[in-house]
Amino acid sequence: MKTWTPLLLAGALAAGAAGCSQGNSASGDAPSGSKEPLTINMMTTSYAGGGWPEDHPIIKEIDKKLNINLKVQWVPSDTYSQKLNVMAASNDFPDVFYVPEAEFNKWRDKGVFMDVKPELGNYANLTKYIPADAMAKMNPKDKYYGFPYYVTDTRDTLAIRKDWLDKLGLKMPTTTEEFYEVAKAFATKDPDGNGQADTPGFSFGIVNNKFSQIEPIMGAFGLGNDWAEINGQLVPMQVQTEELKQFAAFMQKAYAEGVMDKDFPANKLKDSVAKLEAGKTGIAMIVTNEFFNGTLPTLKKLTPSAELVQLLPPKGPAGKQTSQTLQMTNKIVVNAKIDAAKKQRILQMLDYMLSDEGYDLIKNGIEGVHYTKSGDGKFQKLEAFDKDRPQLLSTWFFRRFDPGIQIRKWDDQEVAQKINAIIDANAKFRWTNPAEGLFSDTMTKKGAGLQQKWMETMTKVIVGQAPLTAIDDAAAAWKRDGGDEIIKEINAQYQTLK
Repeated sequence: MKTWTPLLLAGALAAGAAGCSQGNSASGDAPSGSKEPLTINMMTTSYAGGGWPEDHPIIKEIDKKLNINLKVQWVPSDTYSQKLNVMAASNDFPDVFYVPEAEFNKWRDKGVFMDVKPELGNYANLTKYIPADAMAKMNPKDKYYGFPYYVTDTRDTLAIRKDWLDKLGLKMPTTTEEFYEVAKAFATKDPDGNGQADTPGFSFGIVNNKFSQIEPIMGAFGLGNDWAEINGQLVPMQVQTEELKQFAAFMQKAYAEGVMDKDFPANKLKDSVAKLEAGKTGIAMIVTNEFFNGTLPTLKKLTPSAELVQLLPPKGPAGKQTSQTLQMTNKIVVNAKIDAAKKQRILQMLDYMLSDEGYDLIKNGIEGVHYTKSGDGKFQKLEAFDKDRPQLLSTWFFRRFDPGIQIRKWDDQEVAQKINAIIDANAKFRWTNPAEGLFSDTMTKKGAGLQQKWMETMTKVIVGQAPLTAIDDAAAAWKRDGGDEIIKEINAQYQTLK
C-alpha cells in the first residue's frame, strides 16, 4: 500500500455629469454635458500574466465611451486579501473593487459597501443579466451590497472513455452500481490492450483537505455540498454519518479492488484529468471548456481512436443525482464613501459592461484590432488578442451570467454548442449549498484544523486503515472541538438572511 499524506485544506448625478440620461446607460454614449473626465479607481485580482498597462486599448475605449479616466489596479490573487485588509486599516478603499467572500462578510454591515438596490431601476442591463436571487445572496433583506462575480457553477463534468466502453461491450453507466462495475472492468479487463491491468477506472484527489473531482458520487449518496438543509436546519457534511458511511464503503471497496486510482491522497487539482489525458484512467472530472480544446485533442495524440463523452451524474441508492457545483460568493462592490456623482458613473460603467456593445468589447476586444470580420460574416482572431488579452475585465472583474463566458465569436460554433449542451445537462442536477456564503467566526478560527483531522480519518477509512465506525468518532470529534459552535453560528445567520 502506498504511503499517503493528505493535503490541506446614491444619489443623483452631480453637475459634472449633469444631463446624463440614466435610461440610456446601456447605449455606451458619453454622458452629455460632461466636460472633464471623471477619474474612477478600480481594483481587482490578477492571475498568470498580470494585468494591463495604463494605456491599454480597452481602457482607452471605455474612457472614450463613458467620459471617464479609469485607473485599474491589478493585484496578484495570492496577496489580494492581504491588500484589502491593509486598505481597511487606513480606511482607503478604491472606488469600485472585487471582494472575496471572507472580506465581504467581514465588512458587509460596516457601511463600507454601497447598497445598489435602490439604483437598479435606472440600469437595465444590471437587472437583465444578473438574476435577482444571485443579487440577494449573502445580503440582508432588501439590501444589495454589490454585485455577484459570476462563475459557471456546473462547468465541470464527468467524462468517460466511450471507446473503452465499446471495446468491453459495456453500456453507459447510469447508477452508482453500474458506475462501479464499469470502473472495475476498466481496471481489470485491459481496455487499452497493453496486456496489463494498469488502468484504474476513475481518479480524483484531495485539495485543501476536501475531496475533489468526485463530487457526483458524494452527492449520489445523499451528502450535502458542504452543507445540507434537513428539516429546516443546516447540517454540515462532516456529521452526515450514515451517508458518509455509504460513500466511504463504496470508496473503500473500490480502493481494495484496484477500481480507483490509489494515489488519490496525493493527487492535486489537475492530476486526475492529466491521467485521463495520458490514457491511464477511464473516468475523470474535466472543465467543460477544456473538453474539446484540451483534454480530447491531448488524448487523441496518444490514441487517435479514443472517444471521450460526457457521463451524466450516476443515480445513488435513493435516486439522487448531483453535478459538481461551484460556489458563487465573491462580489464586485462600490465604495459607500465616495460622492454620489461618482457612484452613478460607476454604475453606468458596470451597466455598459453588460450591454451588448460593452460585453462584446470586454469579452472579444476591438474589431480591427483584436479580430476581423469577413464579408461572409465569419470572425478571425488577430495576434493582438493574445498580446493584449482584452478579455481580462470579463474574466477577472465583471461579467454577465453567461455560461459561454470563455467562448469567443471566432471560436468553432459547433464546439461552442457542445460545450453549452454539457453545461446545461449538468445544470439539471445542480448540487446547491444552502450555506453558500454564510459566515462563521468559529469556522474562520478553527475550521481548517477540524477539517484536516476529519479528512485524515476519512482517508484512513477509504484505504482500509480504519473501520467505517471511525466515521462516527470523527464526526463526534469535529462537533466537540468547535463544530457545534460552527453549526450554531451558520444556522443563526441562515435564519437572519433567509
